[in-house]
Amino acid sequence: LFRSKVFFASAAPPVKYPNVYGIDMPVRHELIAAGHTVEEVRQIIGADRLIFQDLDDLIDAVQDTKHSKVEGFDCAVFDGKYITGTITEEYLNYLQEQRNDKAKAGGVEVIGSTPDTPVDMTGVQEN
Repeated sequence: LFRSKVFFASAAPPVKYPNVYGIDMPVRHELIAAGHTVEEVRQIIGADRLIFQDLDDLIDAVQDTKHSKVEGFDCAVFDGKYITGTITEEYLNYLQEQRNDKAKAGGVEVIGSTPDTPVDMTGVQEN
């Protein structure tokens, strides 16, 4: 069988930034959209067309202004604006060192707390 065209449409914007609030997501360099344009991602995945939802359109689609008491959304994985306002580039680099696949494969155990971090985060100790 031969394909004629491959179209990939996402109901979300490209995920470019890691989640730092407890969800074990890939670090930035593991996210295909981080550091690449939509066109570059399209070429990397081999699609003929790649469509992502616009962030403002996504927010408009899920926000019910009549009945919702929600004043904003945590869109950090899409726009890099972390809701606590305390996430720095240095902290993201620290997380990358601690949460990347190599660290996970190396038998790292999570314990205690890491000093001098802008949010409460667990430390790492070798097994």
